[in-house]
Amino acid sequence: MYLMKYGYMETPHKHHSKSANLLSRDGLRDYLMDFQSFAGIPITGELDSFTVQVMNMPRCGVKDKVGRGAHARKKRFALQGSRWKVKEIKYKISRYPTFTSMNHNDVDIEIAKALTVWSNSTDLSFKQERDGRVHIEIRFEDGEHGDGDPFDGEGGTLAHAYFPVYGGDAHFDNGDFWTMHESRGTNLYQTAAHEFGHSLGLSHSEVPTAVMAPFYKGFEAQILLDADDMKGIQALYGEKPKEKIAFKPEQRSFGTTPVPITTTEGVSREELCNNATIDAIVTVQDGTTYTFKGDAYWKLSNDAIASGYPRSISQDWHIPGNMDAAFTWTNGKTYIFKGKYYWRFSNMILDPDYPKLISKGFEGIPNHIDAAFVWSGNGKVYFFKGQKYWRFDPDSDPPVKFVYPKPISNWEGIPNDIDDALKYGNGYTYFFKAGLYYRFDDTLFKVDQGNPPFPRPAGYWWFGCQSIQSQGNNNPRILHSISR
Repeated sequence: MYLMKYGYMETPHKHHSKSANLLSRDGLRDYLMDFQSFAGIPITGELDSFTVQVMNMPRCGVKDKVGRGAHARKKRFALQGSRWKVKEIKYKISRYPTFTSMNHNDVDIEIAKALTVWSNSTDLSFKQERDGRVHIEIRFEDGEHGDGDPFDGEGGTLAHAYFPVYGGDAHFDNGDFWTMHESRGTNLYQTAAHEFGHSLGLSHSEVPTAVMAPFYKGFEAQILLDADDMKGIQALYGEKPKEKIAFKPEQRSFGTTPVPITTTEGVSREELCNNATIDAIVTVQDGTTYTFKGDAYWKLSNDAIASGYPRSISQDWHIPGNMDAAFTWTNGKTYIFKGKYYWRFSNMILDPDYPKLISKGFEGIPNHIDAAFVWSGNGKVYFFKGQKYWRFDPDSDPPVKFVYPKPISNWEGIPNDIDDALKYGNGYTYFFKAGLYYRFDDTLFKVDQGNPPFPRPAGYWWFGCQSIQSQGNNNPRILHSISR
């Protein structure tokens, strides 16, 4: 019975299973009024058509009234103060959905986006693992799957999750058709964002606009926490720390000529600091990030240039300098573009039989591109040139849809004629132009807010330069904040 399943009525004890409970009409009326009040619908105390309609809506399987009801499901009851004691929460997807148009990479992206809904407002971070012990295990299951709370196929109960004190795992009904970026089926991003609220310690909210409201609202392209959600999650984990900024003058005494740092190739490191405009930037399969300019390239650490750089592109990568763009695909292969050609690498090892024509390997993409990157929002490759961009999907035929190119102005806050772009390990996409960079929030689909605001000088924030030169004017050094 619905009211028992979702915590409004007590579930009979096992030793009473051979006899039926006698429930008065007034007793049922009280339970119905309790549900109607929680659902935010007219409180009639009657099982009217509108109440039945709400009861038939797809929803989360976690009880609305935590602390009441079935002993069989008691382990998913919320306990006061149930929260994770760590700030980095690890998760893995042990079983992927089979009834879906998404591939495994799509599912990974949507799950990561759903977790970002919560990390954007707290001091939490999430890391996906492929095996081993984790805090949150995610599975797509059919019917009875071992926890006493079977799924019912398409519609009905979409998913349920455990509170931290009971493991935090999240189960999704494999019988539902899971989708991304569309209204048909059940949107995984929306459903997962709700379930992870439970995995972090939140119960259902009576506020209809809250992420933690129990009912599936239909497709929503963007998820924002309601004030009620925000209050709950920050009560458990605190607010997200604000970026700390400090200013101090140049430590170099006035009039002192900087001493260039050079390598055997004879290229000055100061060249990148004096003019931080780059040709390309990419993170390769082993996690190393490189930036390229002219015939030189630099290996980057978390906040500076690694020692021993710059080095020669032609000597180490065995391709011409002055490249146009680069990106690393999900298979670990790195692609570098120049003019009408592209090269493919495994880390820094050039694959045989390259270069090849862009028109052959990337049908529908123009020559002489400005930038290329894999966007975390959908796992597709995006190419930018001038005022336009193209989306490339190697699994589609044709890989570039007829609606492209589109104007770069769709990417709120990003200028035309960029130098390159990079999907970085912290989940943001970074765009570079004329020695400045923009941090793009892939969830809100606009340039991120920060203090100092974006764009920021790439020379200091990415290359660790001791001074910042922008459009010929020397600026005071800005100390690093918590993140780029």
